[in-house]
Amino acid sequence: MKNKYTTTTQSCDYACAYCGEVNSTFVDPSQGTSQQYVEDCQVCCRPNLLNVFYDEWQQEFTIRAEMSQ
Repeated sequence: MKNKYTTTTQSCDYACAYCGEVNSTFVDPSQGTSQQYVEDCQVCCRPNLLNVFYDEWQQEFTIRAEMSQ
């Protein structure tokens, strides 16, 4: 069975939910089209809850960051 999305790691950007700085991260497509995990901001070091979605129409990942509790 062939995947509908790429199988190579992709670089994506997101704005920190705390300080607003743009961060780069890598998304692993093998983990599915909808992912959620925590990653610290590269500038202020606060934890961001990342909601990662794959858009099959655009064939790209998008990330929405929110404050992690």
